[in-house]
Amino acid sequence: MQTKNFSLLFYISCLICLFSITIVVPTIFGSDAQTIFEGQELSEYEGQPLSSINDFVENSISGPQNIDLDNYFLSISGLVENELNYTYDEVLNKFESHKKVIKMTCIEGWSVTILWEGFLVEEILEDAQVQPEATNVIFFAEDGYFSSLTLDYILRHDIMIAYKMNNVTIPPERGFPFQLVAEGEMGDKWTKWITEIRLSNEEYDGWWDSVGAPSNADFSSGEIPEFASLMLLPLFLVISVASLTLRKFLGKKV
Repeated sequence: MQTKNFSLLFYISCLICLFSITIVVPTIFGSDAQTIFEGQELSEYEGQPLSSINDFVENSISGPQNIDLDNYFLSISGLVENELNYTYDEVLNKFESHKKVIKMTCIEGWSVTILWEGFLVEEILEDAQVQPEATNVIFFAEDGYFSSLTLDYILRHDIMIAYKMNNVTIPPERGFPFQLVAEGEMGDKWTKWITEIRLSNEEYDGWWDSVGAPSNADFSSGEIPEFASLMLLPLFLVISVASLTLRKFLGKKV
């Protein structure tokens, strides 16, 4: 019976360890996988060095999203006169393209400098005719993530939504088809895989706030949001089960 119990504990420990290595660790620390792009990624633009798209750390809440363009629409909703739905091609063909080198800094402590190409949020909002009482713009993503900026901030800073980075189409890992380029804001505002832009007259907390972490928190100093702390539980279980297993094994030997 002791041998069977030992084997069971051993296999449970192995399964938890495998889960931790394949799921938890990549989620917390990101993936080193290199993305292969169609076309030539630029390494500099007008004399300014650019980071590689592969320099990003994968830290999305549900992993990269693969959006089927045949069923995709970018929706404009909320406090607008005209609620609209655009296909991917309609967006690319309708709105003027803009390019700008912008640095994105993540609250985890890393940053990248990228050439972004896309359209101004202001231009797509003009189509929808924003109602006078609208003050905030919320950007929703395919994976359930969301962030918001004030309408005033968007207009004053010419905030854009990108469909290319470093001269190549944004890959699924980085937010295809559209990523918000929240210039001047930390990376938690840079929503990827955008599916909806909603206008509101109320303050709207972002996803980070919804899990109990302030959106301007500096996690590079060691502060970890609650959801990430809970993800360390399997690692704790591995150590606990391994310790109990070893004690039983050594006790049996003695």
